Amino acid sequence: MEEQDYAKHTKFAPPFHFLLAPLTLVLLIGSFVNLYESFGDHSRLYNASLITGICVALFVASALVRIFPLKAQDRAIRAEENLRHFVLAGKLLDSRLTVKQIVGLRFASDSEFVALAQKAANENMSPDDIKKSVKNWRADFDRL
Repeated sequence: MEEQDYAKHTKFAPPFHFLLAPLTLVLLIGSFVNLYESFGDHSRLYNASLITGICVALFVASALVRIFPLKAQDRAIRAEENLRHFVLAGKLLDSRLTVKQIVGLRFASDSEFVALAQKAANENMSPDDIKKSVKNWRADFDRL
């Protein structure tokens, strides 16, 4: 596998990012245009309203298809990193850390993890700043 670092750690799911998301956005915009053009023509308005409703539902569903697994994955990462911190430091992660901060901390090597977690909690670092602070990158190829 290719080495991972801050510049190359983002991951795309081509079927979602390059097909489903753009297609549902185009369908949603097209359905709104069709609905707008149907005002005044009562024979088309009902069908245009149904199509718009279906496209809104499809757009929301396609967003949730991406969001729900990421939320579940964030919870798993939080538990894993809490366990890792407990093993390394003998105590749980600071309760001031947000899930997004903990997700950013997962890239830190064991040698810098505890100190970086404490710094992130004390300085309320953003997830992006946490990732930029990592010196010895610990790759995560499983994140979707």
